[in-house]
Amino acid sequence: MTKDDMQYEEPEIIYIPDEEGNEEEFEVIMKFEVDGSDQKYMMVVPLIGSDEEEDEVYAFRYEEEGDDLKLYTIEDEEEWNMVEETFNTLLGEMEEQD
Repeated sequence: MTKDDMQYEEPEIIYIPDEEGNEEEFEVIMKFEVDGSDQKYMMVVPLIGSDEEEDEVYAFRYEEEGDDLKLYTIEDEEEWNMVEETFNTLLGEMEEQD
C-alpha cells in the first residue's frame, strides 16, 4: 500500500456509549502496540461534538475477539504516560513523512 492509498482509505468509525447510554461516533485515528507489551491501544476523536471537544483525543486499551471490540479506559498514570509518549512519537514520524 502506498502513502497515496492510505490517504484515501475509509476512516474507521466506532461507537462508544456515554454515561447516559447514548452511542457517540468516534473516528479511530491510530492503533498501535507499545514495545515490550502485548497490549493494543487506539486513539480516537469524536466525530460530532461541541467545539471544546473538537481537538480532544481519547486513548483506550483494546482487545478484539472476532468481530467484538472491547475498550478499556487507561487509569494507570504510568501506562497513560507510556501511551502518550508512543502516540506523540508515531505522530511525529507521520508528520515527517508528509
